[in-house]
Amino acid sequence: MSSSKGKSGRLVADRRYPRKAGKSAAKPAQGRKTKTRRTPARRQRRGGGILGFFGAILRWILRLVWRVTLSATVVVALILGSAVLYVYSGLPELSEVTDGRARGSVTLLDRDGKIFALRGDQFGGAVTADTVSEHLKNAVVATEDRRFYWHFGVSPRGVASAIRINLREGRGPLSGHGGSTITQQTAKLLCLGVQYDPDEWESEADYVADCRRGSLSRKAQEAIYAIAMEAKYTKDEILSIYLNRAYMGGGAYGAEAAAQRYFAKPAAALNPAEAAMLAGLLTAPSTLAPTSNLQRSQDRAATVLRLMYDQGYLGEEDMRHYQENPAVLAQGARNLGGGYFADWIMSSDMDYLIGDTTEDVIIETTLDQRIQRATASAVDKIFAEKVREGSKAQVAVIVMSADGAVRGMVGGRDTDATGLFNRATQAVRQTGSAFKPFVYATALELGYSPLDTVVDEPYCLNIPGSGQWCPENYSRQHYGRVSLAEALQKSLNIPAVKVSETVGRDLVLRVARDFGIHRELADTPALALGAAEATLLEMTGAYAGILNGGSSVRPYGQELIRYKGATDPLMEASGGMGERVIREEAAQQLVWMMQRVVAQGTGGRAALPDRQVAGKTGTSQEARDAWFVGFTADYVAGVWMGYDDNTPLTGVTGSGLPAEIWHEVMLRVHDGLPVSPLPMMEPVPPKVPEPEPQPVPRQPQRRDSILEQVLRDILGGN
Repeated sequence: MSSSKGKSGRLVADRRYPRKAGKSAAKPAQGRKTKTRRTPARRQRRGGGILGFFGAILRWILRLVWRVTLSATVVVALILGSAVLYVYSGLPELSEVTDGRARGSVTLLDRDGKIFALRGDQFGGAVTADTVSEHLKNAVVATEDRRFYWHFGVSPRGVASAIRINLREGRGPLSGHGGSTITQQTAKLLCLGVQYDPDEWESEADYVADCRRGSLSRKAQEAIYAIAMEAKYTKDEILSIYLNRAYMGGGAYGAEAAAQRYFAKPAAALNPAEAAMLAGLLTAPSTLAPTSNLQRSQDRAATVLRLMYDQGYLGEEDMRHYQENPAVLAQGARNLGGGYFADWIMSSDMDYLIGDTTEDVIIETTLDQRIQRATASAVDKIFAEKVREGSKAQVAVIVMSADGAVRGMVGGRDTDATGLFNRATQAVRQTGSAFKPFVYATALELGYSPLDTVVDEPYCLNIPGSGQWCPENYSRQHYGRVSLAEALQKSLNIPAVKVSETVGRDLVLRVARDFGIHRELADTPALALGAAEATLLEMTGAYAGILNGGSSVRPYGQELIRYKGATDPLMEASGGMGERVIREEAAQQLVWMMQRVVAQGTGGRAALPDRQVAGKTGTSQEARDAWFVGFTADYVAGVWMGYDDNTPLTGVTGSGLPAEIWHEVMLRVHDGLPVSPLPMMEPVPPKVPEPEPQPVPRQPQRRDSILEQVLRDILGGN
């Protein structure tokens, strides 16, 4: 049988029983064997030997590392995702996190309703990234986080850059620059969601310090919280939280409070220079606050303006314009600390109102800013002109109305200081002869007259446990019999002690306490000479009681306290006139006696050119304290001078510099006020009864002698 392919074909048997010899049959089989064995042979040659062994181990290690890394990455991603999801589920709504203050603010208003001091944590109201000035928004992003709108809450590039800078400057990798994004800073401001609990923390300061920790673990927590925030809020919402919670110095929390505090305008109206200044505060708010150092704050703002230019937020011309015309404080912004007066108000148990709440409190006060400026100006003038350079002598001055309303207060030579020791309210000093009016007030109340007399002469008393005590006058002279008015006018010591011992020390103590000297008063004969101690506030209030007709006075500075936005007061005035201490007639006679002290006695330097003045000088033992306290018909003022360490004054008595300061203060205080007479009563001298007419004795009639009669008859005559 033939095939169409001829010799090229093979029989079935040939395929079943291949030939054992012949090239044509062997080649295909050999070719197949060669093909199947060649590849393993090459692999064996490539991986053979010691190099192949180690190469195989290396490849195995690399595959293991890759698998472990991949597994670890998956595990870390799962843990991180779970942590982020957990934090995300607990994040509050936006409206709940705008006000980050731990306590509320206090705004103090003067007697005319004008703001003169801000205390506590100021919050001007919630703002958003859309409602603030665009310049402020741009300045914050340019300064704090230029990639804010591009990262996912954490910026690895920023962290790496910060570590590099820290190491280059010789610090630890986490010391100094932190590389934190605005989102991370906001997470820190939120304290990672941990609320302040007074039962858990010893103080709010400890809580804040823990929130600001910069450890590695804390940074990791911040990163997780920041990523969760990025998932919960939009970029502008995160920026809004930041702008509301960031501290910007001067007690201002948030952009709105800072704009009002420094520039007296809303955050929406800030120009580039003002926006740059606020953004510059974020680095070091207390140090860079314009109220602390305006020049330093302006220099920082110039740098922020340059950053805004570099990042395209400002043109070069605008940058140069605002660098050359920097932001300045609004009128009065620098002095919103309120000075000694505000310190006194805030020391009056205000913690119960603002300590545990973020409510904002308004306090209407008695302060008269015109009188406050007059007081500070007078003190500055006297110390500049009449106190030797280098002297450490201190001063305190209080001006008040007759009802005890304090109108002005200076508690030290730094007349506008805030937060310092207040010598007007805190220093307890010996009163010296300024105490003597209470001795004579007691006598007048008992019916004595200012014209009654006492003998000024050498005088000694035996004091149980101390022996003999012999007071002396300041002049070391004696003046014989003097009236009570003359004794006070010349500030004589011996008559004062005699009167005190005569009327009874217990009554003198009682009158002094009722007028407002609340300290423990020593029941000794030296009480009459001012061994008692008091604050200037107490002494000035006591003299106000003499001026108002003999009623006690409780000095006060608060008119009304209320929550911001509320109409009902939390508290009204806590001071004013109280019960009567002495009769009005006795008070008016005492005013007359004290007016003579200024008009003719030791207080002459306090006299005013156009109106009556009554007052009393005082110098304590060894001249450690010098006083002048007095009044016109309109105001009472007290002045104290001395050293904080009780060093004796040199050449200073109450009749000297304190009286001169008093004069300068009251000269300014009464500028433009109508003249009113003091409420005084001059005593009427007792009438000396005219002697009764004596009967003229009748002369006995003389009888003429006979011779005389004869001669009269002869010569004539009657």
